[in-house]
Amino acid sequence: MSMITERPVYGKPGLPDRPRQEAAPVRRDLAGVIKAYVALTKPRIVELLLVTTVPAMMLAAGGLPDLVTAVVVLIGGSLAAGAASALNCYIDRDIDQLMRRTKRRPLPAHSVTPRAVLIFGLALAAVSLVLMGVFTNVLATVLTAAAIVYYDVVYTMWLKRRTPQNTFWGGICGAAPVIIGWAAVTGSVAPLGWALFAVVFFWQMPHFYALAIKYKADYARAGIPMLPVVRSAARVNREILVFTVLTVVASLAAWPLGMGPVYGVAAVLTGGLFLAEAVRLVSRSRRGEPLHAMRLFHLSTTYLTLLFIAVACDALL
Repeated sequence: MSMITERPVYGKPGLPDRPRQEAAPVRRDLAGVIKAYVALTKPRIVELLLVTTVPAMMLAAGGLPDLVTAVVVLIGGSLAAGAASALNCYIDRDIDQLMRRTKRRPLPAHSVTPRAVLIFGLALAAVSLVLMGVFTNVLATVLTAAAIVYYDVVYTMWLKRRTPQNTFWGGICGAAPVIIGWAAVTGSVAPLGWALFAVVFFWQMPHFYALAIKYKADYARAGIPMLPVVRSAARVNREILVFTVLTVVASLAAWPLGMGPVYGVAAVLTGGLFLAEAVRLVSRSRRGEPLHAMRLFHLSTTYLTLLFIAVACDALL
């Protein structure tokens, strides 16, 4: 794999800023405008976050949580995740136009203006925090606010553009919905909640490294130091395998902390399949064969979904 040894850090004194395309938005009908704003929230990411939040709430409640709390966390959490994603689109509008994977997003496509996206993102964040503050508790609200700020300021504005460890440190906000949901129900986070947080945290490395392998050229074109761009294939594969092992270990560690047999069986079986696919990826790389990294990416999504379905099942038993 190619290595990036020197890369200009845009926005610093003495170096040119990347050109930002601020052209007027294309005229669209109401349906097109609505579609653009929905796309800004990255619905697939919101769905994945809710997959971990709801079972965590059920586990914290020992069954079905209070209906009002559940509805508020679902709506508030969705709005918070959508806000973070919209603000991410606003901040990344310069690099999104350089990447084939993202150039059709609303801002690069000029479906909406940057100012409108900024207002939209801040409005979603404000509404989500008001909902969480009024109907849940201080801890859940603070964690929600911290997740938004961390994702957009710490990860998007700083880590993503400056270090290949961006995925690792960015994983904190990706795993935050687990403890937000737990805190909304109990006002605190138990060790089992932190164990599930660790599962989602470690899971993000093999999940996103697989995606970065697929779009390595895109990230290189945009000057983003994702691990597959700036490190060797052997290093990337080693980290994928290590973090897959840590994910499975964290999932098994949660079992004796209070999980039941459904979760235990699911953790063993799905963890075994996930680990086997990571080993397959590493083996194919060593033999010089096509990696099929997206197979690991999609399997990792299935793994997390099934594991947290098992969490919900045990919570109801």
